[in-house]
Amino acid sequence: MPGTSGRVLVVDDSEVIRQLIRVNLELEGFEVVTAADGAECLEVVRRVRPDVVTLDVVMPRLDGLRTAARLRAAPETRALPIAIVSACTPADLDKGESVGVDGYLAKPFDPADLVALVRRLMLPGPAAEEGGGGRPPGYAFGGGDRPVAFRSGRTDRA
Repeated sequence: MPGTSGRVLVVDDSEVIRQLIRVNLELEGFEVVTAADGAECLEVVRRVRPDVVTLDVVMPRLDGLRTAARLRAAPETRALPIAIVSACTPADLDKGESVGVDGYLAKPFDPADLVALVRRLMLPGPAAEEGGGGRPPGYAFGGGDRPVAFRSGRTDRA
């Protein structure tokens, strides 16, 4: 696709959710590839080399948190930005942070928050954010009465 902003791998066991995320990201110029679960994600990620991966948590075969842990364990995907897009419990958020997930977006989500999350994860490093000051690994944004994203403790993304 001409004018592509980057390649995103969307992983969710719901075909409806995969298509919803795909359409919203493609409308913003992203190239989108999908996978139905974590096991398929691990196969696809090596083939398509995405710039960002979004993961649901509850999926068959290999869930999102175990998938994130495997991506972090492999040298070729260690620094790959990963976001959880799921209806998570606080324990899931803690586990996500402990395995190195970079961001979280709660379902149901506002498509603008999804696009903002993916764009922020595409930034190459701490000094890349326009307008000065850079950003630490991870971030928080959004509103309402539930968390939209969490601050990651990761320091390995340069």
